[in-house]
Amino acid sequence: MLMLTEYELGNYIEQHFTSTLFRLETLPYYAVDSDAHDYYRYLAGESEPSSTWPDVIRREVARGLYTYRVHVVRSPLTDYLRYEFEWGYVYNSLAGERIRIIDTAEHRKPDAVPDEDFWLIGDEHLLLMHYDEHGAFKGASVGDTRLLPIYIAARDAAWSAGVDFNAYWREHPQYHRG
Repeated sequence: MLMLTEYELGNYIEQHFTSTLFRLETLPYYAVDSDAHDYYRYLAGESEPSSTWPDVIRREVARGLYTYRVHVVRSPLTDYLRYEFEWGYVYNSLAGERIRIIDTAEHRKPDAVPDEDFWLIGDEHLLLMHYDEHGAFKGASVGDTRLLPIYIAARDAAWSAGVDFNAYWREHPQYHRG
């Protein structure tokens, strides 16, 4: 199986993203080098992220490109998920990303939703994400087009079952930093 590096993954998405992009996340922690600085700043109590990713989202929305994300979690939220929600999703949703949460401590995850991360670009391109046991990215593989109906059904089931992130965040103030 050919594995795409992080750089190749970014290029693949950029080449094929012409309308919608969907991401399913299933891990409680992602060991992402680019997040490390902000994550430690968050843990230290600093007030806001340094990420410019929301600017990218705003530019995409202005071009008619829309990203959807569902994250399957199980509360109580880890420090990493609190960071991801408060310093990532809050800002990303304000910029135009559509985000939903399936908290399996509160709602049942549909059977169609796999326990693996993936991207769908439109209904035409599937990218399967591969991580090690510590949440470090190992690579991405381009999924066989014959698998598309399964992952489209998974996307639709996850989206339907997910709770709007902003509503979820409002209803869970115990995870907010003071």
